[in-house]
Amino acid sequence: MAGRGKLIAVMGDEDTVTGFLLGGIGELDKHRRPNFLVVEKETSLAEIEETFRCVGGTRPERARGGLRRGLGVAHKGFLAREDVGMILISQALAEQIRPAVAAHARALPAVLEIPSKDHPYDPARDSVLRRARGLFAPDELR
Repeated sequence: MAGRGKLIAVMGDEDTVTGFLLGGIGELDKHRRPNFLVVEKETSLAEIEETFRCVGGTRPERARGGLRRGLGVAHKGFLAREDVGMILISQALAEQIRPAVAAHARALPAVLEIPSKDHPYDPARDSVLRRARGLFAPDELR
């Protein structure tokens, strides 16, 4: 990856992800893995968490995105991908996989929680903001 920048990955509802894709962040790597996940009602919690962090398994199946499961390519979660430098995840989605988000302690990829159309941003639930506040006032972390 020397000489190239890192990608921004995005996870959220269709409107949120579409906005970022229209802004130009959508990309497929050499294994045809996207740097985004559109979460719909039928998207399982396991699939969301797997896309966020794990290594192994197969690529996720997305009806609208045209991706198919079982193509024989190992799926790396966004945290495990070397080409991802930042993960934008809707705060409502981060709440669903809070243990996985809270367990991430490395600087890269940076995980930022963002608001979505249906769920406004709540600073009290943002794990990154809570950690930052803890640097200045450790008592507030608890």
